[in-house]
Amino acid sequence: MPRLLLAEDDADLGPTMRRALEMEGYVVDLVTRGDDACAAARADNYDVILLDIGLPHGSGIDVLRSLRAAKNATPVIIVTAFDRTQQRIAGLDAGADDYVVKPVDLDELAARVRSQLRRRDGRGNEQLTIGAVTLDFAGNVVTLDGQVVPLTAKEHRLLALLMRRARRFVSKADLEAELYDQDNWAESNTVEVAISSLRRKLGRDFIRTARGLGYMVGAQAA
Repeated sequence: MPRLLLAEDDADLGPTMRRALEMEGYVVDLVTRGDDACAAARADNYDVILLDIGLPHGSGIDVLRSLRAAKNATPVIIVTAFDRTQQRIAGLDAGADDYVVKPVDLDELAARVRSQLRRRDGRGNEQLTIGAVTLDFAGNVVTLDGQVVPLTAKEHRLLALLMRRARRFVSKADLEAELYDQDNWAESNTVEVAISSLRRKLGRDFIRTARGLGYMVGAQAA
């Protein structure tokens, strides 16, 4: 389940944004100060950070610069009432990935978060290794103990998403959405069938299941 850090000091808007994003299925940590935002980003790994510029005890721009100076590449969306072109440029130049101007349309905000999650999942290394399984994104090749394992397109897409989010549970809905983009629709048991096939090919314990949470790789099965 993706985890978001929301830094917003407005006593009404902050909780409203948090509730709206939680209804989209995200875990949301809300802070109201710039220094608290920096501390939270250092202490935890977030999938997306939403920053108000006008925070007390360290502006959103200061927080953003601090994160980027520390090589923190977490996607950042600036959410602010400042809508001048120069202010937008300053935010983007400081390392922001997107910029949303208040008043915030909550549906649009959720869509922009989804966009950053998709982009994030496409970033990073061209090769990932979890245990004995290696996925080469450049060549679309999966190997187990160095031996190539043939996968269907559906299996490859699901495995890629699970490995990019290693050691975190990925919900069935997120996996279905990954297949929806490809096939325009997915039958109710498509994910279960693909997961079962992946276990046969990669080892029964490679993918862990937890009722109500979803599927995870990179952790020993309970």
